[in-house]
Amino acid sequence: MSESHSHEDVQKHIKTYLMVFASLAVLTIVTVAVGYIHLPIWPALIAALVIASIKGGLVGAHFMHLLSEKKMIYHLLILTFVFLFFMFLLFIWAYNDQQGVHSLLIFI
Repeated sequence: MSESHSHEDVQKHIKTYLMVFASLAVLTIVTVAVGYIHLPIWPALIAALVIASIKGGLVGAHFMHLLSEKKMIYHLLILTFVFLFFMFLLFIWAYNDQQGVHSLLIFI
């Protein structure tokens, strides 16, 4: 069954989607600009991950409607980020081991 929506409600959603689109466009320009700066590997990697996380959060929150979902979605999302963090630690550990460095936190 279809729900009826008021004109103001639809306009509010359109305004939100346009703001998210504009934010994603600006962050894409920032991503390209950071690529032209030629930063060292760790600051470039951190900048890329921060920008990508913000863009992914915007897409997930607004276009995938995670803002209006129940607590279970948030718990699974937090669990996913915990696993992602540990995967990054494993990547850093393997990279440092390949370079002959035996400390996991050498990048700090």
